[in-house]
Amino acid sequence: MKKTLLFLGTIAVSAVTSGVTVWAVDRSHTEKIEYIEREVERTPALGSHFTAYEADKYPDLTYAAENAVKAVVNIEAIQQVDVSSGYGGGAYDPFFEFFGIPQGYGRRGGQPQTQERRAGGSGVIISDDGYIVTNNHVIEDATKLRVKLNDGRKFDAKVIGTDPTTDVALIKVEGKDLPTIPFGNSEGLRLGEWVLAIGSPFDLQSTITAGIVSAKARQLDVIPDQFRIESFIQTDAAVNPGNSGGALVNTRGELVGINTLIKSQTGSYIGYSFAIPESIVKKVVVDLKEYGVVQRALLGISYRYIDQDFIDQMGKETGIKELGGVYVATVSEDGAASAAGIRKGDVIVAIDGVKIDNASAVQEQIAKHRPNDKVKITVKRDGAVKLFDVTLRNKAGKTELITREAVDVTAALGGKFRDAGTKLCQELEIKGGVQVVGIKSNGILARARVKEGFVITHINDRPVYSLSDMERMSDKITSIDGIYPNGRAASYMLVE
Repeated sequence: MKKTLLFLGTIAVSAVTSGVTVWAVDRSHTEKIEYIEREVERTPALGSHFTAYEADKYPDLTYAAENAVKAVVNIEAIQQVDVSSGYGGGAYDPFFEFFGIPQGYGRRGGQPQTQERRAGGSGVIISDDGYIVTNNHVIEDATKLRVKLNDGRKFDAKVIGTDPTTDVALIKVEGKDLPTIPFGNSEGLRLGEWVLAIGSPFDLQSTITAGIVSAKARQLDVIPDQFRIESFIQTDAAVNPGNSGGALVNTRGELVGINTLIKSQTGSYIGYSFAIPESIVKKVVVDLKEYGVVQRALLGISYRYIDQDFIDQMGKETGIKELGGVYVATVSEDGAASAAGIRKGDVIVAIDGVKIDNASAVQEQIAKHRPNDKVKITVKRDGAVKLFDVTLRNKAGKTELITREAVDVTAALGGKFRDAGTKLCQELEIKGGVQVVGIKSNGILARARVKEGFVITHINDRPVYSLSDMERMSDKITSIDGIYPNGRAASYMLVE
């Protein structure tokens, strides 16, 4: 009897204890809900972003994943590579063949020997008739593109256009009623917001990873183009080789970015990945589709972000004591800013109402526009705030749109460049120039056999004193004149 009573007493105590535990948990939960509701009531703006239910669970990503994955494709880029060796750095040269000089191993019947090199990446279908956006570096130099859809279908693709300055490319397959991802709003992304990265890392097609937005408007100086435009979205969604060109989507399954690169010392993901924001991607692909070239709008200034280093170095000279905004260092005489009245020493604090809180924010806001578009620029000058209406211009300093026949001179030349510099110009007794510091295999410089170090002084008989002079040119290149560092002058005529 005593044992029975003891057993029943134990059950009773256990029940009471459990009841207390449940009550304590429920009370904690209730207090948490009540606290959130009070905060939402006190701060109405929180209501649309933070509810009591959202506080207690992760977001449901299944809708976004299951729908977006259908429109993300695998891209196989095939290159024909010359594997011959011998005189001329491996390139076949009929001059040596004419005199019976052997051209090296790997040739059959006196002809160059090539082999296929294959690389992989990802892309996103943005229209049901087959337009696909990807990275320029995924398809660059490819002689053939093969696209594999999520459902297993394969298509050959053609290049519609590329933009090395943003690392965006547009390709197309011949298909109908293909699955697509709608564009979202990258500017509306919030720090800590959940996003999905979808692509084909290590040839694992249709791989989905999740993370949050870690930062916005990152400028890394990694795109290999001196006129690069960078304003990356940083996330901690796992991205690896093969993800390039794939989709970054929000919880509604909308495209908010194109995954482009990782920052890693090993070549594999270690916690940081970066995507080109939708605001830039959408503008570039629309231009490539409608005009065949990117309609690049320019403000016509050089600038420096006002951070603590700027204030330490130039605060006394400029009289600037507050952080934020960009300091206008130079203004092009024929540029949009100059025409609107902006001058050296001004501090740009906002563009179209968007606060400028880092250097890449200027690039992102201007990159969304075309020549002849108008923007409102807020400037601090002598302690006063002024608003300027600025009509943006093209690289030639005009408001007209660039035609398909216009040439991106730096891309056509196929190289890397820098201003020659005062010392070198004095040694060569020239007023200015642009020095070739790198040569790509498929450009005019390579075909003309220009060597690194060459200083370009004229293109099409027009003087070239600086990179900005070269950037403003848009005519087809017919001649290049310049001088090598040893003083030897050279001219190159281009004949189709």
